[in-house]
Amino acid sequence: MKKVFILIVAILGFAVVASAQPKALGIRAGYGGELSYQHSLGGNFAEFDLGWFSNGFDIVGLYDFIIAGTGEVNLYAGPGAQLGFYNLPEGGTGLNVGIAGQLGVEWNFPAVPLQLSLDWRPVFFFLNNRGFGYDSVGLGLRYRF
Repeated sequence: MKKVFILIVAILGFAVVASAQPKALGIRAGYGGELSYQHSLGGNFAEFDLGWFSNGFDIVGLYDFIIAGTGEVNLYAGPGAQLGFYNLPEGGTGLNVGIAGQLGVEWNFPAVPLQLSLDWRPVFFFLNNRGFGYDSVGLGLRYRF
């Protein structure tokens, strides 16, 4: 019983810490559109995006480091992974896996809980459509909470 109590206290403690961290939810527009979620992890943040484009969708997870910033304006970069599902021209579906990077700048407006970002996300695909995708530039608008 004592172990169960400790486990419950630990889970509740982690939940309180996670809910106290700043978060942001919004969209990122570029080649296609993405639903974007950011979760602060100390001075850095994790970003998760669900994107859609003309012939499929992708899921992206990134860990971004704040390179320089004031809190209102931040320069960030970090590594991540991308998993894409798309329709093939000849029919059927395809899967693509890639290692992504991100370099961007974000503006956090102090008077309103909005965040504006501009970033570049190159990806090296190593399954099916192998190669380097360097043309993913996105403009993001997120609500901070």
